[in-house]
Amino acid sequence: MKTPHDIIRRPVLTEKGYLGIAEKKYVFEVDVTANKVEIKNALEAVFKDIKVKSVNTLRVLGKIKRQGRTQGRTPEVKKAYVTLTEDSKPIEFFEGMI
Repeated sequence: MKTPHDIIRRPVLTEKGYLGIAEKKYVFEVDVTANKVEIKNALEAVFKDIKVKSVNTLRVLGKIKRQGRTQGRTPEVKKAYVTLTEDSKPIEFFEGMI
């Protein structure tokens, strides 16, 4: 069984991600095999005082890279766009980044 820290890999810190912090919308990189329910339960387990309203997921295929004659792909990534409820507390990790 996966632990919550296996499902949530890391936060995605981009300009678009920073714009959503004021509206309680956060972006995380998650495990490729995780579904929306698992992501919601993992976030509520890791960050105690939050309530997740919705989870939208996005899969990004790896780019094809070449090194001479050989070619391969960069790893595939899955992102989760998480919206918290209005009465939920913000995530403490992101508080100083607004």
